[in-house]
Amino acid sequence: MSIALVDPNTYVSCVSGWQNNKPVFTSIPNSARVCQVVADGAEFPVAPPLAWITCGADVVADQWYFDNSVQQFFAVPPPAPKPTTTVEGVQQL
Repeated sequence: MSIALVDPNTYVSCVSGWQNNKPVFTSIPNSARVCQVVADGAEFPVAPPLAWITCGADVVADQWYFDNSVQQFFAVPPPAPKPTTTVEGVQQL
């Protein structure tokens, strides 16, 4: 079992799309950042609002988030695929 350090004041965002070849970031509703994950019993004192929450062994800091509304951990969605650009009129030599 592991324990995660959660920051409820920091929302998590993901790349939800692309516009003008730049990523579009969208905040995940009710998300809280997972700052660090340690083995159960290895936690250290933290100041509020940070809190230690028991999690599964697969949870990884900054790759997972804590959903405050359902009180569960979820993986951050993978980024939206970057669109490929095509150039017309190019000849291959």
